[in-house]
Amino acid sequence: MEHADPTQFDTGKKPPFGQWLIEQDHRNGSIGELAKYAKADRGWPRRGDAKACWKRLNEVQVESDLYDAMEEADLDYHAL
Repeated sequence: MEHADPTQFDTGKKPPFGQWLIEQDHRNGSIGELAKYAKADRGWPRRGDAKACWKRLNEVQVESDLYDAMEEADLDYHAL
């Protein structure tokens, strides 16, 4: 069964996770802090998926707060 007007749904692709996260730098709270960190990190995988971003956090051994923020961000992104 098809919806009466499927064009009403946004079928655009989501940006890569790394890019999406950087764009969250305006948010308050831990996701905003993580986004600011990612934006300042020259090695951040901007076109990478969440797995690549987790890998980067592990490489540079960030504070535990940023790991918690990454979990939140990962959930937010996949809820889009």
